[in-house]
Amino acid sequence: MSTENNNNGASTNGASLPEEGKRKEFGLSTFSINNRISVLVLLVLIAIMGIVSYLTIPKESFPSINIPNIFVVTIYPGVSPEDMESLVTRKLEDELSNISDIKNMTSSSAEGYSNINLEFEPSVDIEDALQKVREKVDLAKPELPEDAEEPTVQEINLSEFPIMNVNLSGEYDEVILKEIAEDLQDKIEAIPSVLGVDLTGGTERDVQVDVDLAKMKYYNIAFGDIIQAISNENVTIPGGDISVGTKKFLLRIPGQYEDTKLLEDIVIKGENRSPIYVRDVAKVTFGFKERATYSELDDAPVITLGIKKRTGENILDTGNEVKAILDEAIPTLPPTTRYAITNDQSVDVINMVTNLENNIISGLILVVGVLLFFLGVRNSSFVGISIPMSMFLSFIILSALGITMNMIVLFSLILSLGMLVDNAIVVVENIYRYLEEGYERFEAAKKGTGEVAVPIIAGTFTTIAAFAPMIFWPGIVGQFMSYLPKTLIITLASSLFVGLVINPVICALFMTVEGQEAEAKLTPKG
Repeated sequence: MSTENNNNGASTNGASLPEEGKRKEFGLSTFSINNRISVLVLLVLIAIMGIVSYLTIPKESFPSINIPNIFVVTIYPGVSPEDMESLVTRKLEDELSNISDIKNMTSSSAEGYSNINLEFEPSVDIEDALQKVREKVDLAKPELPEDAEEPTVQEINLSEFPIMNVNLSGEYDEVILKEIAEDLQDKIEAIPSVLGVDLTGGTERDVQVDVDLAKMKYYNIAFGDIIQAISNENVTIPGGDISVGTKKFLLRIPGQYEDTKLLEDIVIKGENRSPIYVRDVAKVTFGFKERATYSELDDAPVITLGIKKRTGENILDTGNEVKAILDEAIPTLPPTTRYAITNDQSVDVINMVTNLENNIISGLILVVGVLLFFLGVRNSSFVGISIPMSMFLSFIILSALGITMNMIVLFSLILSLGMLVDNAIVVVENIYRYLEEGYERFEAAKKGTGEVAVPIIAGTFTTIAAFAPMIFWPGIVGQFMSYLPKTLIITLASSLFVGLVINPVICALFMTVEGQEAEAKLTPKG
């Protein structure tokens, strides 16, 4: 009787153990352990692709965002602010106010200057808004004064801000320095990743024609006649091409004058076979244009080249190419030519990237060092491996989504470092506990991971849920800051994948309990 009862009891316990073991296992982790060779191959691929993504992902100072502001600027030299308001600003505002989706419109009028700021709703396509504004400005042009400059329509684009300033100086004439700066400007603009180069400071030569009004009246000549005559003569005309044998030569007729005497000999018009020259009514001299921009460094005049980078290009590569051109050009310039680089944003990015690398290495050392006292050298390294693997996987995803390595992303990666090891610590420690209880390594990995899988998934998604609302933050600030939650969500999801897929396989293959010797063999099933 008792034997029967014992058999029944044994049968009941035997049936409950498999159910308990099955209940504790997590399907994804069990699948990865059973296919461990595939997971090891995946680990190597993630490491290689992560390194490649990290090296190739574009690095820049700030994320590229669309700022829904458009400016309409009109120049009318010599006009008072009151007249600018009545003659220009209000007439433009009357047309622009009919555009839909405008959130706010403000204007300011100064002497010879009108500026209208149109703020659109964040959801508006900025290109469509630009087109609508240009159409309304075209409708208002007939009502504007004829001698006012044509209104310019422009948007705010972060790529229009220079990533560095190159300041040139030399102990010689500023005209020569300006020519050197223009040559460097052409060379730097030839770099594919450079959007453009703004040149400020220095003086520019021009031709000054001083007209004698009395002589103009005597010869019955108008200002337009002089302007037309000089414009027609001072031009280079392309002459097509000519083929000679197997060679083709381009022809051009140079007509741009560099001598005042040649300009004075231009015929304005001829009456009764007696030509009237420019010298008969005016005096031609070479002078300098009125300075439009000033640039100084350390209280000394310089010419500044503001280098602008194309959107999505690597700021570090662009900066290095610019510096290479400068280092190559300086030895060929006059001996006193010097340059100084200011506002170099690539230096800030390099510092942030270096801080990220140092934090990854420091975090790896500290994690392994702390766990060394509890799990031993080998087992603590299983947790440490989760940091670089999570980062590599994050780099791959960031690159695939087209997210650049900017200040916000770098800050988010550094911020997430402390959270990357949480899942791995829980998984590795629980697997180690099962090994201490005498379970075989593969069984310990399956049960140890399965027992804590749901809690760490819930914990990870709780953290993700805390940051997720920031993605929907409206406005310009929301666009700018959205990269922080996106990056944190990607890194936390990557650490969860590493904790549930890669860490269990590594532990199943190599984890040991101190004082015990065991070996794991790769079976054909793996």
